[in-house]
Amino acid sequence: MNEFIIALGWMGMYGAMALGAIGSIFGCAIAGQAAIGAMLEAEGGYGRFIGVSVMPSSQVIYGIVIMFTLQREVTAVNGGALFGIGIMSGLALMYSGIQQGKTCASAIGAAKAKPEIFGLSLAPAAIVEGFAVFAFVFALVIAGEIPGS
Repeated sequence: MNEFIIALGWMGMYGAMALGAIGSIFGCAIAGQAAIGAMLEAEGGYGRFIGVSVMPSSQVIYGIVIMFTLQREVTAVNGGALFGIGIMSGLALMYSGIQQGKTCASAIGAAKAKPEIFGLSLAPAAIVEGFAVFAFVFALVIAGEIPGS
């Protein structure tokens, strides 16, 4: 049983980074596809479209920091906590990355049709980013209480 808990601890330790990367991959792909489509139809402003399409990449950065924060000797005592924090924060990062990609894709489509609303169209994507930051900060705070650091 202890080996299983230790294995879960290792999964959690690296889960935040892996799941954050998956969210960033999907989010950037979704927004990037919208950016490419917008570039075909717009007369300019291509850099803005590409810039918005990389916004979901921040989730993998948060996951990397969580991974380094959780890094410690994995034992039967701390394995469950490492698993819980790593996987739950990773799922939050993954989901926010995907949803931010969709939000960025919508912003790109709106800015293509009406360039004057470009800045305002980014507000929903920033709100989604805020929830990723909440998951990130809470994971860091809780990680400080895990034994074995």
